[in-house]
Amino acid sequence: MIPIISVVGRSEVGKTTLLEKLIAELKGRGYRVAAVKHDVHGFELDKPGKDSWRLAQAGSDAVVLSSPEKMALIKNVDHDLALQEIGYLLGREFDIILTEGYKQSRGTKIEVHRKGMGELLCAPGELLAVATDESLDTPVPQFSLEDAKGLANLVVDFMAQRQDEDITLVYVNGKPVPIKSFVEEIISVAILGMVSTLNGVGEVGRLDITIQRKKKHGVSGG
Repeated sequence: MIPIISVVGRSEVGKTTLLEKLIAELKGRGYRVAAVKHDVHGFELDKPGKDSWRLAQAGSDAVVLSSPEKMALIKNVDHDLALQEIGYLLGREFDIILTEGYKQSRGTKIEVHRKGMGELLCAPGELLAVATDESLDTPVPQFSLEDAKGLANLVVDFMAQRQDEDITLVYVNGKPVPIKSFVEEIISVAILGMVSTLNGVGEVGRLDITIQRKKKHGVSGG
């Protein structure tokens, strides 16, 4: 799975500014970065009157805007997607996903803090680092709000550690399914063992399997 780090903090503390600097630093080093903005209040991307809005109004559950330079997906969802689900949707073409928000998630976070803003929102065990304008009494690594290079070094180390891990993820109907460690071991050993015996496969670094079952239609009596 693509490594995910959430930049969190109180309102108006400078999360977006720090994220901009961190993205620019990582892009300058050649990494492929995806950014996710979490807004619990919702948002409106397709403006009334535009073609995308008209197609959505007609009843489309998803609208894709595509051009030679960029692509956008507007999709109706029935719940606030977890970070793992967003990572699944983004695919595998990125080196890291950086998000603004998701402070309630259990993932890895960088907290932005300023003097006079109170205590940190996150426990030390949740944090990769703190970007702050004052010295804090915490075991978490601390960086200046301007030290995008130092933060990027830490993020690169985090990515390298994740790349060295064996991770087995199972998605059913696009949603992550928790699996216990012994089941993960069985799945990875069994499937990788079978695949590695196929001609021309070589060393398997990542394996994605998609199974789409046909819907069963009932047979009515005559």
